[in-house]
Amino acid sequence: MYSQRREHTMLQHGNGAVVPAASTRRRFLGAAAAGAAVAATPLLTGCGGPAKADGGTLKFWYFYDAHSPDPSDRARAKWFQDVVKDWNADHEVKVELYYVPGDSYQGSKMVTAFASEAGPDIFLLSPGDFLRYQNGGILADLTPHIEKGVIEDYGSSLDSRMVDGKVYALPMEVEPLAMYYNVPVWEKAGLSEADIPVTWDEMLDVGDKLRAKAGAGLVFQTDPGYYQNFTWYPWMWQGGGDVVDENGKAGFDSRAARQALSLWQDAVQAGIAPRTMPAADDLLTSFTSGLAGMWQSGIWEISGFRTSAPKHKYGVFKLPVPSGGKYTTVLGGWSFCASTQGRNPEIAAEFCAWALGGMNDESVNRTVDWCTSSKSDIAPRASALERAAKKGGYDFWAMKKFKEEIFPGGRAEPRYPPVVYKAVSDAIQATMLAGKGVAGETDRAARSIEAFMQSYEGASLI
Repeated sequence: MYSQRREHTMLQHGNGAVVPAASTRRRFLGAAAAGAAVAATPLLTGCGGPAKADGGTLKFWYFYDAHSPDPSDRARAKWFQDVVKDWNADHEVKVELYYVPGDSYQGSKMVTAFASEAGPDIFLLSPGDFLRYQNGGILADLTPHIEKGVIEDYGSSLDSRMVDGKVYALPMEVEPLAMYYNVPVWEKAGLSEADIPVTWDEMLDVGDKLRAKAGAGLVFQTDPGYYQNFTWYPWMWQGGGDVVDENGKAGFDSRAARQALSLWQDAVQAGIAPRTMPAADDLLTSFTSGLAGMWQSGIWEISGFRTSAPKHKYGVFKLPVPSGGKYTTVLGGWSFCASTQGRNPEIAAEFCAWALGGMNDESVNRTVDWCTSSKSDIAPRASALERAAKKGGYDFWAMKKFKEEIFPGGRAEPRYPPVVYKAVSDAIQATMLAGKGVAGETDRAARSIEAFMQSYEGASLI
């Protein structure tokens, strides 16, 4: 699925009641049995059982392959190995890494594992899927283990991981989205930096010119899933739209949503954007092979270029905006979480806080190393961002552009339950690839979201 290409996310305080576990587990299992990782219920629970079989060691599920041919992936896996090694050196209860391939991790494996009472003790989670686990009672409260001052140090980047003032996940990164352009393809098309688009119309015009020199002039994500929604949200936000408004009402049937759906539909129907992802959804390979001219993706791509194609010329620019719109991008990022249903939830929560939630140099430096050495990200903590900048972590031109120009216009990814996510996903797929009418799909999605919200019980979506 990536060399962790779809890595995201963040949001805002939630509050509200959690649905009782007994009812949610039954409903969730029915959906899981149907093979629906994004099924009609957003909730799940689990309770011990097989997960506690070996008693001592805590299992930490992650998706970075230590044996990958991709040096970026190996470097990221090494960071996790070092974190676990440092913990195990000084703690009686040990932690063991368990690798789950990206496709499986992002798919149904995690959901079905918890539903069958065999979920991990510690795991990585994005806000896009936060409410599934939070509403299901899976996420342990990390607050008691976090050192004083850490919550303030994280600031707004922690908002999406909080409910009723309590922290349920600790982010390790912030990942803004932008547009990448392939310099060799641009030059073949007679384009230069002066042609970098700032409006949607200009972007489509440039993409039309690029497709004559590459298989794809402009690449938007075509595979349905949380990541596709994640990449689509900023186009809607730029027009002032939203999926759920500040009052918790469905606001999807709006001019901004229709406009954003039409952008992607028009790009595909005009042949500017492809219906399937080039080079198995690998931007780096697509660029070095001359298969794409522009591609919407995140800051994490920089480390891939630096390790695997350091001589390839590419550029990045802010997402173009519609007429009368306002620049907005979306911010992603994964977090450490502890399960309430594991072998030792207290120690699992302590591990998460020890790794990322301390004010000591070791904790801050882990975030610095992850965001500027093992990977390429914006540090989610003020102390780590400042330290990384002083160490030159954002001196490289692409990192500097993301930090100073792209990131400041960012908005955290929403933490919508699966029913809301699926309504949006269906609208994107139907209009982008099936040629369905934009007005009809926005209306259908809005009605589905509104019906769900009328009976929703759980943490706030906004």
